[in-house]
Amino acid sequence: MTNTTDDDKEVEDLEINLLLEGMFKRYGYDFRDYSLAHLRRRLRYRLDSSGLSDMGAMLHRVLHDRSFFELLLRDLSINVTEMFRDPSIYLRIRTEIVSRLKTYPFVKIWHAGCATGEEVYSMAILLHEEGLLERCQIYATDFNQIALKKAKEGIYALDQVRHFTANYQKSGGKESFSDYYSADDHSVIVKNWLKTRIVFADHNLVTDSVFSEMQLVVCRNVLIYFNRELQNRIFQTFYESLCPGGFLWLGSKESLSFSTMGERFEALFPDEKIYKREL
Repeated sequence: MTNTTDDDKEVEDLEINLLLEGMFKRYGYDFRDYSLAHLRRRLRYRLDSSGLSDMGAMLHRVLHDRSFFELLLRDLSINVTEMFRDPSIYLRIRTEIVSRLKTYPFVKIWHAGCATGEEVYSMAILLHEEGLLERCQIYATDFNQIALKKAKEGIYALDQVRHFTANYQKSGGKESFSDYYSADDHSVIVKNWLKTRIVFADHNLVTDSVFSEMQLVVCRNVLIYFNRELQNRIFQTFYESLCPGGFLWLGSKESLSFSTMGERFEALFPDEKIYKREL
């Protein structure tokens, strides 16, 4: 016999599905294939914070109050990032991938789900030090307008600098990390010249179209929040966005191993989740 807790959860899941359908039809943002466990956690957080009685009440609020929807949108986006995150992998990119990128006359890189931009600037620094930045165009995209604005500004908390510097050094950094920012009492500001090869743009991985002829696509720790069907669709997008022989760099908990698209990529450095598109 189903107990009350199971009944409540079943009703809540139904309400969540209706909420996601309403968000898609009203605003065009599609979270219907995100991991239900992730969605439930984030929606319950907003439910408690807003003093609403249940998901049904949240649906009514979302449909009639765009400012509340935008608040919820921020809750559902993923913005966990840092400069030179997983520095040993950046070292692998520096020592193994950059030399291959240098064989192209011009290099296009897509950072999909760039969040607040720390990893985009990390890539720009790495490419600069390897003498490749001037031959590159980096496209940094996200659907979260607030995160994207912060990424464009390139302003980060001063108390993060020590950690960022340690990551940079472990990643094989060749200069002083302080060369790449200015600082005041509270913040560090990325030097403007680092931004000249970066285009920040609004793009939704779930609903928007591919970028074409990329040599490298970077999408780290975003796909873990999607269900298997949506992951396969995104991998198809990445495949179509890459030139033959182009590289795909995923997050540490992500893999092509169980994807229907897995056979179209070579696991070049499987431990670092770096793949190469088959010809």
